[in-house]
Amino acid sequence: QVQLVESGGDLVQAGGSLNVSCAASGGTFTLATMGWFRQAPGKARDFVAAIVWRDVSTYYAASVKGRFTISRDNAKNMVYLQMNSPKPEDTAVYYCATGFLLSRDAIQRADRYRYWGQGTQVSVSS
Repeated sequence: QVQLVESGGDLVQAGGSLNVSCAASGGTFTLATMGWFRQAPGKARDFVAAIVWRDVSTYYAASVKGRFTISRDNAKNMVYLQMNSPKPEDTAVYYCATGFLLSRDAIQRADRYRYWGQGTQVSVSS
């Protein structure tokens, strides 16, 4: 059974930086796409970034492109989201998710990801 555990969420000042992590276990991730999504109170769960495990291709939401970087460590089965210059509107619970054999069109769709972590809170103060 695939398990995803996020960590690293914190309170950070706008313009600072924060790195959140996702530890993946219980499966083989060669064909996986690892995604980060976020959900603010009263809002839908939105796509943030994704990385295709096999070829390390990356995808970003327009709102975070140029500020956030997704990466993975193959040896440790870890996925990271480096958040630079965060803004108060980035405040949300951040979720790590895994989907398999996702098409490019599906990568930003939360309903295509099969496994989810419990989330980690990121709060950005102004």
